Parts: sequence; C-alpha cells; structure tokens
Amino acid sequence: MFIPSWLTWALLPVYIVEGLRARANSLRLSPAPGPQFGKVAGQGQQISLLVVGDSSVAGVGLEHTSHGLTYKMAKKIAEATGQPVKWRAAGNNSATSSQICDVVVPNLPRADYTHIYISIGFNDLKNFRSGKAWKKGFGELIYALRTKYPHARLYWSKLMSPMNVPALSWALGAVLEPRRQMINRVATQLCEERGATAISVTPGITAEGFCEDGIHAAPIGNQHWVDHVVGELVKRDLLRLEDQNEVEDEQHQMDRAL
Repeated sequence: MFIPSWLTWALLPVYIVEGLRARANSLRLSPAPGPQFGKVAGQGQQISLLVVGDSSVAGVGLEHTSHGLTYKMAKKIAEATGQPVKWRAAGNNSATSSQICDVVVPNLPRADYTHIYISIGFNDLKNFRSGKAWKKGFGELIYALRTKYPHARLYWSKLMSPMNVPALSWALGAVLEPRRQMINRVATQLCEERGATAISVTPGITAEGFCEDGIHAAPIGNQHWVDHVVGELVKRDLLRLEDQNEVEDEQHQMDRAL
C-alpha cells in the first residue's frame, strides 16, 4: 500500500520514542580490520571496482574485510566474468549521501575505475531526512562521482524494507517504510536522469543475514546481497567493459556533429 511520505511527519513522536529505544538497546560495533583494497585474479582486461558508501562498505560488525561487501563483490564479479578485478572500499560508519559527497569523494584518489557501486540511503532513512534533502544529497553524489570518474559505470541498490531489519521495532519500521519508498522512487529517477543504474531490492535476507546488532550485514547477508546485485548486472549485461575503439568512434562522431 502506498502512503505519501509526508504523512509520516504526523507520526514523528512514534519515530522519536521508538528510535530512542532502538538506540538505547543497540550494540556499538567497529569497522572490520583488514585491507581496503586489493585484487582478485583472472584473465583478460582488468575491471577496476570502487565501492563507496556507509557502514556496510566499512564492514562494521565483521571480523575481517574479506567478509565484507566490497571484497565479496569483487570476487563474485571475477567469477562471473573470468576477468581480474582490482577493488577498493571507501566506507564510513553512519555516513549519509551528503557526507559521502562532500567529505569522502573529494578525498578519493583519481583512478580509472570502470565500475562504482554506491551503498547509501539507510542512514538518510533512519535520520528522517526530507525528500528534498535526499534528492539534493544523492543527486549531488552521482554528479560528483560522474565528474571525478567519467568512464565508470555507476550502480546503486534500492533499499530493503526497514520492517525486515531485526533491530527496528515493528512500529519504527512501519513509520519508516513510506519514507523508504520515497527514497527508492526519487533515487531511481535520479539514476535514470544522471547516468547511473538502479538495482532492484535484494530479496530474502532474513535475521541470519545480520550481525549481532541486528543492523549491519553479516557475512552470509553480504554474500546474498552480492549474489543478487552481480546476478542482475550479468542478466542486464551491465558488467561488460566498453570497447575503447567504440568509445573513440562515438566521440569522433560527436565532434564532427558539433
């Protein structure tokens, strides 16, 4: 059932009470130790992967970064394509779209990334950011990444329902659900307009897929997440590297037209 997100402002007292209760009962977990970059072996042209975003990218709650989203995604892409994958993780705990855009992206090194996966939105959701603020933050993040890495393909996954997050009460999840729908709707439109690809919601992640805090993804949850994302990219033929000669031919055609 569709409920306009602005109606949830009437439930702000419920959000405040349930949010404070969730915070008081939550565990504080640390980012995973281990390398933030590396390479998975393969044959042929190298894929260069950047995963940027929130605590899921930082591997909060995990024993090692090898259990994290970025390494598992690099490994899955290498398995799916047979090609070598050079990877880098740039994640920050509790980060919002605006913080990644304003603080993280400017400090990332310039590199020839071919694929960029963005994990962002949950903190914007739980912080009760308005649709206008989310549109500005996420839209500017796409622009910033597109400007700094013009040859990379950008991907973002729609948010799963907060009602499936174990640490959130049913009441809090119900208040946040319409805002989750708004975030997904706005972000999908921005992806279409600004040259990124929106990936469908990862289905079927159960309580076993979360760390002990009931918020962050456990290794099995990250694997399920990665399997879905890479599977969809393969199905939609969105992992294939562009032929440089074709890119140059298109550029020459544009130059002649101008």
